[in-house]
Amino acid sequence: MNIALIIGILVIVALAAITVFASARRRGTDAAGHVTGKLTAETRATDAGTGLAVSDDASAEARARGEETRAGAGGVATRGSTGVAEFTPAEYEEIQVSRRQFFNRAIIQTMGISIGTFGISAIAFLYAKSSGGFGGKIDAGITLPDVQAYWDAKKEPFYVPAARTYLQPYPLADIPQAKKINEYQLIIPSMEKGIVGLYQKCVHLGCRVPWCQTSQWFECPCHGSKYSRVGEKRGGPAPRGLDHWIVTVSGVKLTIDTSGNPVTGPPIGTDTTGQGAEGPPCV
Repeated sequence: MNIALIIGILVIVALAAITVFASARRRGTDAAGHVTGKLTAETRATDAGTGLAVSDDASAEARARGEETRAGAGGVATRGSTGVAEFTPAEYEEIQVSRRQFFNRAIIQTMGISIGTFGISAIAFLYAKSSGGFGGKIDAGITLPDVQAYWDAKKEPFYVPAARTYLQPYPLADIPQAKKINEYQLIIPSMEKGIVGLYQKCVHLGCRVPWCQTSQWFECPCHGSKYSRVGEKRGGPAPRGLDHWIVTVSGVKLTIDTSGNPVTGPPIGTDTTGQGAEGPPCV
């Protein structure tokens, strides 16, 4: 998994969370939980002209006294003991607070949906390999007997595009030699079944290595590296033989495990099958 990608996702999520938090900041509330807001510029100017001390706390206290007066009068604002109740329209600032709350909540919901969608997409991207494509376990689409039949008929390895892998029969008579090579230990079980999975990438600079029908070797067209039919180095600048993927044999079904890194190819000088070039080279 790409560490830089994970760090980038965490940074984006953190910035989004900070934005949501900043957007969600609400104005102060009084003891009853009502939003008090702030005094308007007009109110402050009027109070200043009359010599009254102006503060948000004073505004809160005034609102509280108003609430108590209305509660004592059965919820009806009064003037004196027998005065007629007056209709007092909502102040502009109260309307503005309500609008601000609406937009804050809208922003929070939008950001929540956006972050959730992004998170799901990021998780789906990071774990896309589990769906069965390259980077996971892949059904070879051919049975073990059919690989051998394909080889007998065409004298070439069976290629599995989804796994970027050549499936090649391995001679059972040469397994004792293969068991002496440390790099082969993880793939010995499939060798004993008569099969190996060779990664198509040249170990020199990563070019795809095609099969040469005339020499019966794998020959890289980029810089001339050559490998035997089981992937052991035969020439060119390659530092080792072709890398392998672990092939699991269940009954006759073949599964190629391309998760993680491939099994490192055998070192220079490895020759378990003794196969030389059987014709002119292609490169």
